[in-house]
Amino acid sequence: MLERLKPLAPYLRRYWKHFAWGGVAVLLYNTIRAALPLVIGHAVDDLKAGITEHKIVVHALRLLGIAAASAVFLYTTRQVLIGASREIEFDLRNDLFANLERQSAAFYNTHRTGDIMARTTNDLSAVRQLLGPAIMYSANTIVFTAAALPLMFRISPKLTFIAFVPLPLASVLVQQFGARIHRRFERIQAMFSDISAKAQENFSGARLVRAFAQEDAEIASFETANLEYIGRSLHLVRLMAMLWPTLEFVLGVSLVITLLVGGHEVVAHRISVGQFAEFMVYMVQLTWPMIAIGWVVNLFQRGTASVIRIDELLKQQPDIIDQRLSSRIAAEGSASSDPAVQGAIAFHDLSFAYPDGTEVVHHINLEIPAGSSLAIVGPTGSGKSTLVNLIPRIYDASPGSVLIDGRPITHWPLAELRSNIGFVPQETFLFSESVAQNIAFGVPDATEQQVEDAASIAHIRTEILEFPKGFATMVGERGVTLSGGQKQRTAIARAVLRDPRILILDDALASVDTFTEEQILSGLRKVMEGRTTILISHRTSTARHADQIAVLIAGRITERGTHDELLARGGYYTKLYEKQQLEEEIAVAQ
Repeated sequence: MLERLKPLAPYLRRYWKHFAWGGVAVLLYNTIRAALPLVIGHAVDDLKAGITEHKIVVHALRLLGIAAASAVFLYTTRQVLIGASREIEFDLRNDLFANLERQSAAFYNTHRTGDIMARTTNDLSAVRQLLGPAIMYSANTIVFTAAALPLMFRISPKLTFIAFVPLPLASVLVQQFGARIHRRFERIQAMFSDISAKAQENFSGARLVRAFAQEDAEIASFETANLEYIGRSLHLVRLMAMLWPTLEFVLGVSLVITLLVGGHEVVAHRISVGQFAEFMVYMVQLTWPMIAIGWVVNLFQRGTASVIRIDELLKQQPDIIDQRLSSRIAAEGSASSDPAVQGAIAFHDLSFAYPDGTEVVHHINLEIPAGSSLAIVGPTGSGKSTLVNLIPRIYDASPGSVLIDGRPITHWPLAELRSNIGFVPQETFLFSESVAQNIAFGVPDATEQQVEDAASIAHIRTEILEFPKGFATMVGERGVTLSGGQKQRTAIARAVLRDPRILILDDALASVDTFTEEQILSGLRKVMEGRTTILISHRTSTARHADQIAVLIAGRITERGTHDELLARGGYYTKLYEKQQLEEEIAVAQ
């Protein structure tokens, strides 16, 4: 058990004072509770000798005082221990989120979003229950039993021994049931992750599901998974339903035995009526803690299973990190980074393969001077996006194959490198925020005027102002309320607003018509002056004004030059240009 809780050790050490004060409150609360039967026993014997109004008032006030003091320390116990568990839950959630934010794209390619969400919600709640209620009730049971046992033994060793005879059976039952609960809960949590992942995928792909009229099929598939989940949950419920009544039966037998033997002891005048009442109150007080053992075991088993699942996420190390450099390299880097990023990019014999072994680009040699522009064209799947993803280190290339300003890209701090890059990815992503907040995502302190200027460059300002709330219009999840072209132009505005040294547009104009494309490019030409710009496109109209154009086919550069130079060669670029010219002529003729 303790081995499974090791991942929580740093958090427990952080809040040790809370648990220490909680421990003091537990001791005081249970010590006062243990005094309650003493008062009751004394009152019974005292009243047996003669009932007076004064005696009733005195004993009532004593009971009231004990109840009041007990309530104060019970409140303190719950406030401190449950509060500590909430604080640890808060820290765990922050640490989980921070670690997930640092993960590379490869991590999210192999981990389902629904599974991650299940671990950061359901599992985190189970850990909180383990650190709060489970610890509190366990401590109360242990301390009260330790306080009550000597007092019960003082009344009658024989009666105490007989009363506790059935309790080892309860311990065995708890042990047996606990192991089975743990195994079943692990399976339930795994199934909950599957359900969460399926729901998340359906919510994200809602429009696709409707487009293919697969609502009924997806509902049926979800129902099948849900039936599996409820089936596993009911197995656990049946197990818990067996544990609680069994414990109550064992404790009930203990109370019956105590009543019979204790009554005989009173008749034999070996203990007084008051002592017997005192003993029975102790037994009643012990009943709930003993019954609660079943619930506590359930919490511990659930919590430890969830700790393991959360620890798996916390242990995930990001694939792409700032590398520790030797003092000589660090000194050279410091010297060459003043001023910071200039924007010269070089690929030296670059080859890259994804983790599954699929090699995407082969022996790329290419230099992009600082402040110049490069257009990359080529058929789908030729490796264009992969190539530009290596510049901000979305994926890591082999050492020394990608350089910025003559320095290997891994020698640049990630934060500095990425802060100097404006990236518009092929798959545009917008947050469920306003248009203005999405544009200002990389520059949170941007003024309204700066946001509007960036939107003007991206040729979307006029359309935004026509929205009901202008720039304050909410775009919905993933920008669902915007068209594909509007989303791409919003993303372009977001990249432009950062004023980056390197601007990468990965097929960012694919969803706009050629007229709008020309207007956007016209606005971008001013922005592109003095900064390195890489344009990926399937259109020669986008590439024609670039300082150089590279044709990428099957991961290899087959042509390179200016627009006119490539047209003169009569290769892939020429054929692409002629095809698109013909398409435009046909469109005009129609």
